[in-house]
Amino acid sequence: MLAEHLVGRAPARQTDRMNRHIELAAQLQDYILEHIPLAHAMQLRVSRYDGDSLEAVAPLAPNINDKGCAFGGSLASLMTLTSWGLVDLNLRERGLACDIYVGDSNMLYLQPLLADLHAIARYTQRDTFPGFFETLSRTGKARIAVSCVVAGANGDAATLDAAFVAKLR
Repeated sequence: MLAEHLVGRAPARQTDRMNRHIELAAQLQDYILEHIPLAHAMQLRVSRYDGDSLEAVAPLAPNINDKGCAFGGSLASLMTLTSWGLVDLNLRERGLACDIYVGDSNMLYLQPLLADLHAIARYTQRDTFPGFFETLSRTGKARIAVSCVVAGANGDAATLDAAFVAKLR
């Protein structure tokens, strides 16, 4: 029976979407490493994308400061690139070619990070998507809020709250 073969497997549509997310994440990583020399020096890697969040990592060694912990500039760069990447991938999934800019941002450095950098970006309010895409379609540009965190030993090591502007090409 067909049902016996499907037990423990994701439905085909879900598997296709997961494979597409893996493909998009790999393309994003290649693009970032090719076009942003700092990301290459940081050894940035896109580790996971699921449509709602994007995760990126960088080892501590090339991102260390004179105190032996993560350099604040590396934390800022990783969080900004991860947040920007989340917006970029969502637009790519919908076949929209856009230039994406940081409209504004606020970063908090909460504790020293003595381990590899692991950033997770998510939309501040997922329910703003319909309005974001409608505005983008109508005016050719739109803003969307993204939050990103880098975990530390005892809670968040750093956070970023930013608004990104997408402009249709």
